This record gives sequence, structure tokens and C-alpha cells, in this order.
Amino acid sequence: MADDYDRKDGSPVFKDESVVDDRSPQYDTEEVGDGAASIGAQKYSYTEDRKIGVTGAVFLILNKMIGTGIFSTPSGIFAATGSVGISLMLWLVGGVLTFCGLSVFLEFGLAIPLSGGEKNYLERVYRRPRYLATCVLASQMILLGFSSGNALAFGRYVLFASGSAAPDGWAARGIAVACVTFAVALHAVAPKWGIRLFNVLGVFKVVVLLLIVFSGFAALAGRRLVPDPHNFDDSFAVGSGEGYGGGGVYAYSNALLNIIYSYKGWENANYVVGELKRPRRTLAVAAPLAIGGVTVLYLLANVAYFAAIPRADMATADVLVAGLFFRNVFGNTAAANSLPVFVALSNLGNVLAVSFAHSRLNQELAKEGLLPFSRFWATNKPFNAPSAALFLHWLVTVVVLVGPPPTGPAYGFIVNLYTYPGAWINAFVTAGLVYLQWTKSENWSSPWHTYLPISIVYFLANVFLCIVPFIPPEGSWNADGYPYYVFPVVGVAVLLLGAVYWAFWTQILPRIGGYRVESQRSFDETGAEVVRYVRVPVKRD
Repeated sequence: MADDYDRKDGSPVFKDESVVDDRSPQYDTEEVGDGAASIGAQKYSYTEDRKIGVTGAVFLILNKMIGTGIFSTPSGIFAATGSVGISLMLWLVGGVLTFCGLSVFLEFGLAIPLSGGEKNYLERVYRRPRYLATCVLASQMILLGFSSGNALAFGRYVLFASGSAAPDGWAARGIAVACVTFAVALHAVAPKWGIRLFNVLGVFKVVVLLLIVFSGFAALAGRRLVPDPHNFDDSFAVGSGEGYGGGGVYAYSNALLNIIYSYKGWENANYVVGELKRPRRTLAVAAPLAIGGVTVLYLLANVAYFAAIPRADMATADVLVAGLFFRNVFGNTAAANSLPVFVALSNLGNVLAVSFAHSRLNQELAKEGLLPFSRFWATNKPFNAPSAALFLHWLVTVVVLVGPPPTGPAYGFIVNLYTYPGAWINAFVTAGLVYLQWTKSENWSSPWHTYLPISIVYFLANVFLCIVPFIPPEGSWNADGYPYYVFPVVGVAVLLLGAVYWAFWTQILPRIGGYRVESQRSFDETGAEVVRYVRVPVKRD
């Protein structure tokens, strides 16, 4: 891993590695000393018109953050707390915690301006055993970093908008497969158009949320089709009645958990830093701008909902809260009936953003030689886009879409599982930053500094997210169709699976095969990255 970043735009220069050439025939080998053999080389470079500027980075983050959550989650938050004021405060707390996480990731991202996000940060801190932390992250990101949830939501809302009486089942899954196939194919064949499309959809999402916000202002002024719900009269009072959780520590904890998950996606640009124009400046400007904008829109959208939806209806609206809002403000008009189309396009933007960023992380893992057939998964052929890594993302997404039965809790369980192991990863990343700042001998330096209280708050927030799912809920232990503890246990097991994979891939298999594959990464005089895989003999025990 390089620690020197001398170029004016913040791109790295690997001073301690030799520059390798890209002219080796594919899979040809040559002796490189000590019995090792090089398996060709691959070069990665992008023209300036392919790189992402501040606007593109803003929408890359925004598209992942805004999916279906803000159109559905507020009902569950209010039902859990029973209080308008407390619900709004929890959304604000979620935004503050997100900014704490952003500060941690900015310090890492500006110090190590490479694609890969947490991969680079964990490798910088947890150096021994080599690649153990990376393999743990890879287990989560490859197995659970799919786009199935928003792809399926796209299929459901398309069917709902078309008037289907049963907007679910295999029809929705078929549309979901078409959705993710379109997104992956577009990024692989016409990467410029993929970026342009999620920029357009990002603008569209902002417009839809602004429509909700300004409609909420109109509702506050009395322009609505229902009586004044008086939700802001004694707003911190905890109500009771059908659908209310009545508050309590457990209810507030789960509400905050769901809110933090609704903010997920703020780290999306960190995965593609290598494809940003002037990476340090772009990341430093785009990330706070996107997250600040989303936080304000989330808060104002919640105010809008409470301005037009009575408390009893809000508590029981479930995923239809935005639809209920439009009906109460506009009535049964084209504006209200178009909401499913709005949400479907929002889901498409999310799938485009996630597939774009996560395929880059898959490619970075392959560049390190940590995947079987790494050279294939790392390729940028034939359109100078990570088509193989995109295919890997598509493959896992489609398996999750078509594998579980169309009914029952299995599908929802798998789709929601991604967020839980991420809390463990974020906790380790934050603890690593505190360690780097505390131990001066590590020579840690970054243009951005995260103050210790911010790191501690974010670390404790993630520890909270890790522990809460293990706490027995009030009432039935099988409310979701399976024991409550299965969710966190499986999440931890996925991370432990990465440790098992590390032991097999880096320790056991090389001793069986007699060699291990190492990656040599460098940058040539033009700034293009060159990756060479070297087959190094290993003494059998």
C-alpha cells in the first residue's frame, strides 16, 4: 500500500515500486527473481471526460442514500415512538451521526485517495495478519452488497403503477432482474451514459422531495383536503392507541436503527475516488454537500408528512406514507397517482449508483489477487469499464432475487442483512482512525482532521447498532417469522466467513499448490495504474 501522494490532483505515486509495462501478452509469464513468475500486467487509466466531477459525486452519493426509505420509513418511526417531536429529533440525530461517519471517512479518503473505500482504510490500520481485514470486508461486500432490495422495489412499484392487483411475486422479480441487468449493462458498455443517467435521476429525486416539502408548507398553511391534524400541538407528547409503540428505550433504539439505515449510502463516493477529477477536492466538497442536502430534505419531508397526515393514520400507514400524503394534499389526481412512478425511478437511480460503486470495490479486491481468477474480475475490457466486476455484482443480485421463495420471511431477511455487518466494519474503521491519531509513530497525516469526540460518538453509535439486535424484543421473539437473534448471528457469521476464506486462500491453498499469487501495483509516468500478478513459490510443509 502506498503512503505517498505527490501529484497535484491528489493521485498516488508509488515511490517504492517499479514501473511495470503493459505490453506483456495476456497470461504470459516471465521470471522476476527468486523463482517467482509474473502473469502479465494490466493497465487502468481514464480520460478526463470519463472522470466524475463534484456534481457527479454528489448524485452518486445522493442516489444511494435516497431509495424507498424516506417514502416509507417515517411511518414506522412514528409508530415506534408515538411522538411527533421525538420522531423528528431522531431523524436529526441520524443526520448528525451520519456527519460523524463522514468526518471519519473524509480523513481516510483524503489521506488515501484510492478507490475501494473501507478496503484501503482497514489495510492501513490492520496490517497483520496481511489481508485478514480485507477478506472480512470482502465477505460482506460481495455476498451482501447486492442491489436486490431496490431492484425488487422497482418491480413492485412498476406493477403497482400499471394497476396490477398483485404487485409482487415472480412478475416483480422478473422486472427486478431486468432493472439490474439494464443498470449493469449500461455501466459496462456505455459508462459515460451510466453516469449521466444517475445524474439525471438524482436531479429527479431532489425534485420529488422538494415537491413533498413545498406541498407540506402548503398543508401547514391550510391547503389540504383533510382537517388540520394538529400534529404540532404539544408535539413531544407520547400518544397511545392502535398502531402506536408507546415509546420506551427498545422502541427508540429500533427507530434510530432504522433511521441510520435510511441514511446509508453516504460513503458511496469513497469507493470510486480513483475515478474522480481532482479526487481530494471533489470528495471534500461533494460528500458534505450531498449529505447536508439529504439531511435537510429528510427533516423537511417528515415535517410535510405530519402537516397533512393525522397521527392515527401516520402510525398505520406503513410503506404507503408518501402515497397517503399525496392523497391528503392533492386528492385522487394524476399527481397523487404518479407517486409509484416517482418511487420506481428513485429505485432505479439507487440500483445504478450501487452497481457503479460496488463493482469498483469488487475490482479493487481482484486487483489485490484476493479472488479466484482475480485477473479476470479485475479487467477493464472491452469498454474500459469493470465489466467482469459488474457481472459479479449482477450475478449475486440475481441469485438473491430468484433464490428465496416468493413468499415468507426469507427474502426480506436476506435483503436487510447487508446493513448489520456494515456497523461492525464502521466500528473497526473508526477505532483504527483513533489508533492512528493516538500513535504518533504511525506517521499518519491527512488534509482533514476528525476530532476525538466525533470519532468516539461514531464508534459508540456503531457499537450500539451491533448490540441492539441481540437484545430480546418486547412481545413475540418470532415477530418477523424467525427468532430475533438469527439476524445478528448470521450477520456476524458472514464476517467470520471472511476470516475462514482468508485462512484458506492465503494460508492453506498456497501450501497445497506450492505457490501463492501476489499483486504488484504501481503507477507509470502518465498516472495510469499498472497491476501485475506474480506467482511466488511457497515451501510445502
